[in-house]
Amino acid sequence: MTRKLAASLLLLVLAACSTTPQKPAAPPAVPPAAPAKPPALSSALRLARAGFADLPDWNSARFDAALASFRRGCAQLAKKDRTAAMGGAGYAGTVGDWLPLCESANGNARAFFETNFTPFAILDGDKADGLFTGYYEPEIRASRTRGGVYQTPVYALPDDWVRFDLGQFDSRLAGQRVIAQVKNHDLGTYPDRAGIDAVPPRAEVLVWAADPVAVFFLQIQGSGRARLPDGSSIRLAYAGANGQPYTAIGRTLLNEGQLTRETVSLQSIRAWLLAHPDDARRVMETDKSFVFFVRAAIDDPALGSTGTLGANLTPQASLAIDSKLNALGAPFFVAAEGADPVHGLLIGQDTGGAIKGAVRGDIFFGFGAEAEQRAGHMNAAGRLFVLLPNALAQRIGAGRVY
Repeated sequence: MTRKLAASLLLLVLAACSTTPQKPAAPPAVPPAAPAKPPALSSALRLARAGFADLPDWNSARFDAALASFRRGCAQLAKKDRTAAMGGAGYAGTVGDWLPLCESANGNARAFFETNFTPFAILDGDKADGLFTGYYEPEIRASRTRGGVYQTPVYALPDDWVRFDLGQFDSRLAGQRVIAQVKNHDLGTYPDRAGIDAVPPRAEVLVWAADPVAVFFLQIQGSGRARLPDGSSIRLAYAGANGQPYTAIGRTLLNEGQLTRETVSLQSIRAWLLAHPDDARRVMETDKSFVFFVRAAIDDPALGSTGTLGANLTPQASLAIDSKLNALGAPFFVAAEGADPVHGLLIGQDTGGAIKGAVRGDIFFGFGAEAEQRAGHMNAAGRLFVLLPNALAQRIGAGRVY
C-alpha cells in the first residue's frame, strides 16, 4: 500500500459517514424528536421471557405466510457455517442452533412455532415501546433507451465505487465497512446526491425513467420494478449506496413550513414534489444518500426483492431490523398500534440505514397500490417480541441484558 493510499484510508476511517452500508428500507417521513439523554441501562437490549398469550392477537397471525418466509430464510442460513454467529447482540446463538428447526419447518404452521419456540419481549433498556414504519416495492415507468419522457437515469454500481472491510488492514476494525471512490489512485468519500446529479458517475445506466420523483422514491425503498414500454417488467434490486448519510426530506419540508407534522407522509411528500418541479431537485438533494441498482428477474411476482439475508421478501411476513442488535433469520412478533395496527409474525430478513435500535422495525408490505398506501402511512409506536428456539430460551432463562 502506498503512503498516500494509507493516508487516504486513515482519513476515511476517521470521517466515514456510515461504517456498515445497508439497504435503505423506508424510514419514517419525519424522524421522531431526539429524547433526553437516558440512563446507561436504556442503551442496552434486554430480553424478558413472555408467553404466546402475551402477544396481541397471536391467534390471528398469518402463520402460513410466516412459515414460508422462515423457510426462505433457512435456505440462506443453510449456506453458512454451523458455527457462524446469528448476529445481533448475541442472544440468537449460532446458525447450528437454528438448523434443526429449519429442517423440521413443515406441517401445521401455528403448531410449529408454538412447539419449537419461546417468545421474549425485546426492550431498549427499560423502554418497551419502539417505532415501526413500512416499506414497499414501487414501480417506475422506464425504457432501456433514452428518449422522449425517459430522461432520468437509474445507475448500476459505478466503476470507481469500492467497499472494503477495515479488518483487512487492522483486525481490531473487523466488520467495519467503508464505501469510497477511487480517483487518480487515491481514495475519497463518494459524492453525495447533489454531486452525482451534477457530474454523472462512471456507471452503466440500467434504464431511463420517466419521472425523477419516482426514481427518488425507488431509492428510498431500496428496490422496485420497472415497467417497460412493451409492457414487460424487470426488477431493480439494491446493489449498493454512496455511503452518505440519509436525511428524511419530510423533515426538510417541515423545516421550510411546506408541510405539517400532522399531514406529512410518503404520499404528501410526493404530491409536494410533483407540484413544485422547480424546487423538487433542491429538496431531494438535501438527502445526501444515493442508491445504485442491479437488474434482476422477477421469478415470483408475489414476492419482493432479496433482503439483506438473501431471501426474497414476503409481504407482511418480512421485517427490516437493526442487525447490530437483532438477528436476521429469527421470527419476530410485531405489535404496532396507530391508525393501521399491525399485529403479526414476521421474519427478520432485511436492514435499513434508518432502522436503528432494539425495538425498531420496518414492515415490508409488498407490491402494488395498497402496499404503497399502507407503507406510506405506517409510522406507529409498538412492541417487539422475538421467538427463540427452546434450547436457547433455556440458556437465557427469565431474561438477560445484552
